[in-house]
Amino acid sequence: MMPSLSRRDFLLAGTALTTATLGGCFGGSEAAAVVYAALDREFSDPILQQFAAASGKSVLPKYDLESTKTVGLVTEIMQQAKHPRCDLFWNNEILHSIRLEKAGLLEPYTPKRAAEFPAQYQAANHTWHGFAARARVLIINKKLIPAKSDYPTSFYQIADDIRWQGKCGFARPIFGTTATQAAVLFATAGESFAKEFFLNAKKNAAMLSGNKQVAEAVGRGDLAWGLTDTDDAWVEHLRGRDIDIVFPDQDENEEGTLLVPNTLCLIKNSPQQAIAKELIDYLLTPEIEDQLAIGESAQFPLHPAAKKKSLVLEKFLAADAPPLKWQQVDFAAAADAWQTAGEFLQRELIDKQ
Repeated sequence: MMPSLSRRDFLLAGTALTTATLGGCFGGSEAAAVVYAALDREFSDPILQQFAAASGKSVLPKYDLESTKTVGLVTEIMQQAKHPRCDLFWNNEILHSIRLEKAGLLEPYTPKRAAEFPAQYQAANHTWHGFAARARVLIINKKLIPAKSDYPTSFYQIADDIRWQGKCGFARPIFGTTATQAAVLFATAGESFAKEFFLNAKKNAAMLSGNKQVAEAVGRGDLAWGLTDTDDAWVEHLRGRDIDIVFPDQDENEEGTLLVPNTLCLIKNSPQQAIAKELIDYLLTPEIEDQLAIGESAQFPLHPAAKKKSLVLEKFLAADAPPLKWQQVDFAAAADAWQTAGEFLQRELIDKQ
């Protein structure tokens, strides 16, 4: 008789064709919690290793491919609904976490320190938990726009500022944080306005494959400015590119900059929920947020007791600048708007690109 396979062996065998997305198994316990991690591997891997070393529990991470972004992992979770392999989903955004909640695929759990985090970034039913956010910002090539008085200052200029026609850029708005921002726009400004905005953006700006590609194009000087995430903009700074970062829509009559948190989701009926819950408790702390804030992803802590600021703020926001205004968002409403938004964006922007 052949020996039976452990869950860890089964998962490794069953995903042998996609080992590029699998991390090593950390820890020494026989049972391993499977973590689907959408946060880039270079940022999430060290923290998962820390947890395994501190707890003695095993963690088997699986990462998304750059080509499919978060959507690939979400699709797998949905396909595995009857027999889940994933125990914990570490999402690098929020829209698809809420979609999983609405599909009934998440297990409520109240982490030890959940009440200490802002309510805006937590599910009322405790199915997802936000922490360590990225901001949606404008990255500027300072050689192409040397005068700060000429900088764009609003998200909306990607669509209506003809001074920069063909010289600004945004990511395809069907993945990641750009999809989240699109859903927010549909929910807050209305379907008619949002559709017109994206049709105009397609005419006015270059549409690239992702936020990373937008930041790189601006850093190289292929574009004068673009809409991206703080972590991708920060990487261009670390590469020595002559760039600046603008937090858009800060005027009194504007809504503020969109902040998109990482989210942690316990998967319903998953096999290793005890380890997954322990890992959620470990991650949802100001100490881990501090670590992410001063790391190369330069994330923005949400916990009021966090001691560190994002490195982006330290470098690109003047010490005497007024406090940033963050957009107040009903993310559940944005998730409700996504089906309409996603179908329109796929049909009118992606299929006709």
